[in-house]
Amino acid sequence: MKTLLKIIGTTFKIYIFLLALFVISCGSRNSSNSSGYRTTNVSYYANKFNGNRTASGETYRHSKMTGAHKSLSFGTRVEIINIENDKSVIITVNDRGPLKPSREFDLSQGAFKKIGKLNDGIIKVKYKILK
Repeated sequence: MKTLLKIIGTTFKIYIFLLALFVISCGSRNSSNSSGYRTTNVSYYANKFNGNRTASGETYRHSKMTGAHKSLSFGTRVEIINIENDKSVIITVNDRGPLKPSREFDLSQGAFKKIGKLNDGIIKVKYKILK
């Protein structure tokens, strides 16, 4: 009987420990969401697009701090932060895309260079839509 109580006690302690970890992890997740940031991957426009018209009618330029998004209104400003180095850039949405479902944004090369290296190709970021 003592052995059974000991096993139940140990099992209960493990249960409480796992429950505490769960509660802590939920709290952490909510605090990052409450800051308004979401995570995604971003890439950048290829050289061949420089000088072409965007969906908004503007001329795409590598040097501008712009980007493409599937549904955000043209003119929407978005803060984008590279998760690995904490560098940030503010872009203005002026085009539609990207075509890859794993990405929320394609950035101009100038915007991408502010937060990463073109050789990286794709980087993981957090972003927040600005008012």
